[in-house]
Amino acid sequence: MEQTKRRRLLLIPLPFQGHITPMLQLAHILHSKGFSITIIHTSFDFPNPSNYPNFNFCCIQDGFSQTQSSASDLLNFIIELNINCAMPFKKCLEKLLSDSEKEEPIACLISDALCYFTQPIANSLQLPRIVLRTGGVSSFVAFAAFPFLRQKGYIPIQESKLEEALEELPPLRLKDLPMINTKEPEKYYELLCRFINETKASFGVIWNSFEELESSALATLSQQFSIPMFPIGPFHKYFPNSCSSSLISQDQSCISWLDKHKPNSVVYVSFGSIAAITKTEFLEIAWGLANSKHPFLWVVRPGLISGLEWLEPLPSGFMKNLEGRGHIVKWAPQQKVLAHPATGAFWTHNGWNSTMESICEGVPMICMPCFTDQLVNARYVSHVWKVGLQLDKGVERWEIERTIRRLMEVNDEGMEIRDRALKLKEGTKICLQQGGSSSSSLEALVTYILSLESTTFKAP
Repeated sequence: MEQTKRRRLLLIPLPFQGHITPMLQLAHILHSKGFSITIIHTSFDFPNPSNYPNFNFCCIQDGFSQTQSSASDLLNFIIELNINCAMPFKKCLEKLLSDSEKEEPIACLISDALCYFTQPIANSLQLPRIVLRTGGVSSFVAFAAFPFLRQKGYIPIQESKLEEALEELPPLRLKDLPMINTKEPEKYYELLCRFINETKASFGVIWNSFEELESSALATLSQQFSIPMFPIGPFHKYFPNSCSSSLISQDQSCISWLDKHKPNSVVYVSFGSIAAITKTEFLEIAWGLANSKHPFLWVVRPGLISGLEWLEPLPSGFMKNLEGRGHIVKWAPQQKVLAHPATGAFWTHNGWNSTMESICEGVPMICMPCFTDQLVNARYVSHVWKVGLQLDKGVERWEIERTIRRLMEVNDEGMEIRDRALKLKEGTKICLQQGGSSSSSLEALVTYILSLESTTFKAP
């Protein structure tokens, strides 16, 4: 412990909620092991440093304004971020390394995998870089397979072949590949190539996952990558009461609303911080929830409906006619909601954080993935771990109502899914215990970081 207190770690997240949250959770975990923490963050969507008195913060300029919408063109935003941040990051790193001669030596940089611009800069300064991949291992295997899949002619995907099984990546179908809706597919393939190759060039990968959940994918990657893998998740269970890293204000009223409902009776609906839906989809979801006759807690984030502010499309009197059976908020304390006894199902976009949080609480899922790794996650939830059902026939009210009833009402299928979800929940508890797979992997990570010998940067 005395040795780790003399070592500083530099962490740089991608500036999206789903990436900032696990990076800050990892920071708490490593700080508890005695490391000093410095968070390098962009000026876009940065966390409030006053919420993290134990960490140091260093801001780099990214060339974006706070009013710039990353969600409208996610692909180009990430590409431009990697271009814009390179020089500011290099200058920041040079100063931190220079200062470290007088203070704590810097052991390594821990970078979000999509901040691939950091690898050549870390190399030039002889600073070891470890990657945090905020998604699952199984989706990363699919990303890594893109060059092969393009060579085999699977990509670009033909509309007529969407349902075909992908024999090289079971249980995925072609429609489950982690694609993004873009008019510039070559740019997307190039981005994937960069982030995969710069991950391979790193000193190792940290995963917010655990061995028992993704052992097959971990084994596959270990054969393809000659760097160490550290599955130490689920991150949020190390310090469940730590300060929220939410960039959006959470409406706590939903907890008191949940308190009024019976165990496992409420459908919780949230599609994350980036996904957008059409007005038509919004109305189909609203009527599907209403027609199911089950209570629901629905997160409708401002901007969720493309081109609209909030709840304008809802018919007059819609909520009143539900007589308290529905509750809509702009943002919810999701971990508290999923841990609440009244929550019986989670209708999710299957972002990795949401998927892991649901698994940890034993809450069955209704899967409605939007893009990239969410598509892979949804397939694994419904067909490998079998702890949820996927809305595979589009967003139509009758299909929504039918799926909710399949999961929530007393029947063999719903009970079997719930039983598997509870068993998986127990697995997450075991992996974090002393001697468990994640606990052991964390100890191995700490030992590995301490073994890294970086060359101290000499200021010019």
